[in-house]
Amino acid sequence: MITILTGSLVLSLLHALIPNHWLPVIAIGRKEGWTLSYTTRITFIAGLSHAVSTVLLGWVLGLIGFQLSETVNQFTHIVAPVILVLLGIFFIYQHHHHKHFHIDAPGRQNKRKIILSLVVAMFFSPCLEIEGYFLMAGSYGTGFLVLLTFVYMVVTILGMISWVRVAYSGILKINWHKIEHNAGIITGVTLILTGIISFYVH
Repeated sequence: MITILTGSLVLSLLHALIPNHWLPVIAIGRKEGWTLSYTTRITFIAGLSHAVSTVLLGWVLGLIGFQLSETVNQFTHIVAPVILVLLGIFFIYQHHHHKHFHIDAPGRQNKRKIILSLVVAMFFSPCLEIEGYFLMAGSYGTGFLVLLTFVYMVVTILGMISWVRVAYSGILKINWHKIEHNAGIITGVTLILTGIISFYVH
């Protein structure tokens, strides 16, 4: 359980760090002349939408994991870790492809439409990397699923807000493209390590 929670925490932190989760909000906010406080509020709304869709899908997989753990004896110790390792390999292989959406800063337009487009785009781009952890967490019961949900949502949303506030002021100069490009590799390695450790640590 600790291995799954640690792995999900690492991925949640990475998830919040990836620029295409919050950079579009800054780009639009600057273009539209939003204040930092207003941009922060919009980031919270967009981040919440993104986290909710991820958690909804995660709970479906978690309940499947719970059912499998009841019927398949080896699910927790063999099948689930193998799934994490395979997911890790997949994300390493696909690391050069952007699976998340991109929103270019538009010209000035209706504020409500801009916010709605951000929320909808975020909702329909759930974080697939974390879903393997929900599947595995389900084998430990709904209590652990609730804990995983709490950790993921808090870290992701607060992380997005923090990066927006830091990047908005231009204080931090980081090569975001390089981080984003290598995010798939870091994600894949995290999933693989979690799967291997989970196999040996029961």
